[in-house]
Amino acid sequence: MAPDPNKWTINFTNQMRCSVVILNWNGAEMLRKYLPSVLQYTILSDTEIVVADNGSSDNSVDILKKEFPSVRIIPLRYNLGFAEGYNQAIQQVKSEYIVLLNSDVEVTADWLSPLLDYMDAHPEVAAAQPKIRSWRQRERFEHAGAAGGYLDRLGYPYCRGRILGDVAEDKGQFDTTTDVLWATGACLCIRREVYTDQGGLDGDFFAHMEEIDLCWRLNCRGYRIVCIPESVVYHLGGGSLGYESPRKTYLNFRNNLLMIYKNMPAARLWRVALWRWVLDYAAMAHLLVTGKVRNAWAVVQARWDYHLMKRSYKEKRQENMAKATVPYPSTITNRSILWDYYFRGTRA
Repeated sequence: MAPDPNKWTINFTNQMRCSVVILNWNGAEMLRKYLPSVLQYTILSDTEIVVADNGSSDNSVDILKKEFPSVRIIPLRYNLGFAEGYNQAIQQVKSEYIVLLNSDVEVTADWLSPLLDYMDAHPEVAAAQPKIRSWRQRERFEHAGAAGGYLDRLGYPYCRGRILGDVAEDKGQFDTTTDVLWATGACLCIRREVYTDQGGLDGDFFAHMEEIDLCWRLNCRGYRIVCIPESVVYHLGGGSLGYESPRKTYLNFRNNLLMIYKNMPAARLWRVALWRWVLDYAAMAHLLVTGKVRNAWAVVQARWDYHLMKRSYKEKRQENMAKATVPYPSTITNRSILWDYYFRGTRA
């Protein structure tokens, strides 16, 4: 029987093996709904549950203190965004492993042990994710991670079990542990020293694509990233920004371009940049003719701000190129998911 989460006490003076860190911003109801599963099923004695509050203006902190007293709270002064919020929070934990866990994730029995045990046995693995299923449609994969992520040759992310907006039913077809280019930030288990030594998430991204950027960087520096489907969690998704949000469109397009500029080898960069100029404006035109005017304008703004920010990213690109021991990871595939999806009819 699982322990009562409110009676679970933690000795913070001892070195923890793992810290499960949940970043919260005005998510009081999310905490009430999903945090109980984390407390119920995260029963390793050397693991702590941490909520880093990103300057919430609701009653999140009061709820944590009253209803979840076993949870450690890290208060952040204001909303730093997903990326910098985690960077600041992780400076305040000392565990060997950290798990970045979204506040809208429901975990399952013994979800954490497979991740930690695999990484213990494989020191070259920097990060891992579980299999991510949809909380709403529990037999299907969830968009943000599914069974592990890749990039196509033009820098578009996709997953085992998800291409573009198309997600597959989980029939056990991806129940093998495998190397991936990126693990989802919805549930990302990573070695703390690797995270801090390799620069963590890019705070300038604010939100979206920052975990892909980090994992691409780690791949290029000789680390492995894996998906371990023995572990399963359920993700609601779209908690802070809905899937149709113009702000989300803006961040996804802008950050994807910045990520490509930071990490793509020079021999490939100019071709990818040219194709992306064409395809991004084609996407903008499609949004415009389908009546999504604000989303179309968000694409234009994203490309404009990318060009404005590009100069300040030159140093980051130079650092990444200098530290890369694997200039072009094999987990960046030679396919085009746009061609496969729209012309070949390939779905997830």
